[in-house]
Amino acid sequence: MKAYLVSDNHDSLVGMRLAGIEGTLVHTPDAAYEAISAAIKMRDLAILAITEGAAKLSPEIVQQLRERGELPLVVEIPDRFGTKRGPEFLTKYVQEAIGVKM
Repeated sequence: MKAYLVSDNHDSLVGMRLAGIEGTLVHTPDAAYEAISAAIKMRDLAILAITEGAAKLSPEIVQQLRERGELPLVVEIPDRFGTKRGPEFLTKYVQEAIGVKM
């Protein structure tokens, strides 16, 4: 099993390549959709890492992948400038996912 990165940031892509993770650089919604679609067709893909910026380019497919509950596991990662999510992101995400108020 392997991991793959879809990134909107060149530095994130280079950093992950240094760790042995291949990926694709995207800057448009169409390119993001195509890269994600191609990645999920990989037979041995276990983790699909997507930078926050790339996920914002194609939020529909990212949400669909999360909801289906199958491999690959979709992980949104911050780029080298840090996360753009608020401090209540995780609490809100859990509340939306399982309906439990924390």
